[in-house]
Amino acid sequence: MKNFAIGLLFLLGVSACNQTQKDSKSELSDKMPKIVFADKGVYDFGEITEGDSVVRNFKFKNEGEFPLIINNINTSCGCTTPEWPKQPIEPGKEASIKVLFNSQGKRGVQNKTVTVYANTDPAYTELSFRVMVNPRAESSPTSAVQ
Repeated sequence: MKNFAIGLLFLLGVSACNQTQKDSKSELSDKMPKIVFADKGVYDFGEITEGDSVVRNFKFKNEGEFPLIINNINTSCGCTTPEWPKQPIEPGKEASIKVLFNSQGKRGVQNKTVTVYANTDPAYTELSFRVMVNPRAESSPTSAVQ
């Protein structure tokens, strides 16, 4: 009986510690940096001509309680170039990620993704855009003069 009582007290202690850890993680998660973008869904650049470039500043706000640090940004292809703030974004402050798309060698509908890695929960956020790239008009061959 004595062993049963000791075992019961041990289980109650472990259970109390686990609940405290869960509560602490939940409270901390609520305070983590939160990257909230002004653009929702897929941004549409519309139509451009092959060889042209388009740029968009994706504005965001840190709605968390700790500074937001963008660690890295990956793009779905080499035709997309991101620029982002290297310094921490304080809580309540706004910043932007500049995304440049170069359509050289591209034709038709282009759907691209930009993945932002930061000290947030979840650890990454995806931005998406589309653009219709129309072929450049071919120059007509000139006739040879005889």
